[in-house]
Amino acid sequence: MAPVLLADFERRFPGGATVAAALALPTEGAPVTVLFGPSGAGKTTILRCLAGLERPDRGRIAFDDGAWFDAEGRVDLPPQARRVGLLFQDYALFPHLTVAANVGYGLARRPRHEREARVEALVARFGLGPLADRRPGQLSGGQKQRVALARALAPGPRLLLLDEPLSALDAPTRAELRGELRRLLTQAGVPTLLVTHDRLEALALGDRMAVVADGRIRQVGPIDEVFRRPADVEVARIVGVETVVAGRVVGRPGEGLLAVQAGPVRLTAMDPGGLEGAVFACIKGEDVILERGPIGQVSARNRLAMRVAQVTPEGPLVRVSLDGGFPLTALVTRQAVAELGLAPGQEVVAFVKSPSVHLVPR
Repeated sequence: MAPVLLADFERRFPGGATVAAALALPTEGAPVTVLFGPSGAGKTTILRCLAGLERPDRGRIAFDDGAWFDAEGRVDLPPQARRVGLLFQDYALFPHLTVAANVGYGLARRPRHEREARVEALVARFGLGPLADRRPGQLSGGQKQRVALARALAPGPRLLLLDEPLSALDAPTRAELRGELRRLLTQAGVPTLLVTHDRLEALALGDRMAVVADGRIRQVGPIDEVFRRPADVEVARIVGVETVVAGRVVGRPGEGLLAVQAGPVRLTAMDPGGLEGAVFACIKGEDVILERGPIGQVSARNRLAMRVAQVTPEGPLVRVSLDGGFPLTALVTRQAVAELGLAPGQEVVAFVKSPSVHLVPR
């Protein structure tokens, strides 16, 4: 049987707040699972309970066939017995120790020759050789990250836990280091659970995603599936689906299709099965195509006459807010804005293919 991380627990706080986790995560192939959600949702609490830094009030945590925590069985293994590697937001490097000493800190009980060989191998793997005798105050943010990750891997953990690993860096450095961190995690070959509230980090770093909202895990699955097929409207908002509009199923215009009335506009969507009555229609901004001129014959079933309400540059893309009986957001390139002459008040046609309209129950 392939190893798996199983968790079903609650952590209660004074004042009534409760964080609950129900997870069954495969670890074969060392996937990176992202705990994703807004600040204050409970992500770090879940991570700390898995690590053994906080004790749940009820439930069970197990890795493979061994229990790490069991409230009824009175099992509560300390972090070192769980064999987890931890990487915190600020990296928590010891300022008075060299890079090599930081990497080898968790190996103090091993024979000297074994400890030195392990440190040498990790220092070489992470490209830290020229920095081995430096102290953390002499390192860049990216170098500190590599040292912290090497230290977490040194004892040979069965699971890596990373809490907002890029949040201590400025925005340009975060963007630069996303790819490097993904490469390092892949090379490490250790299943990883990583906390972030940043959508770009989740997409760049994760294989799987667990969405956390209001202290509960709302959806778990492959990262592209969660982003494109959120389980409910709360998940849709959290993962950044730009348009979430209330509607009602009013018919079946074809096999595998549903007609949804959203205000004065009728949308055609793929039928996910089992939906009737009130729904939310979720549309991602990149799935909206804009054109000027009258509505013609195109493959997209949804051809919507809209008016531009606002044009907002966002890095390489531009967010175009539209109004045509309901609010719709499109994400387009700057070149498209220039070619179409998009400006507030401009009339446009928005095309949305039926598979791009994702329905969730309301």
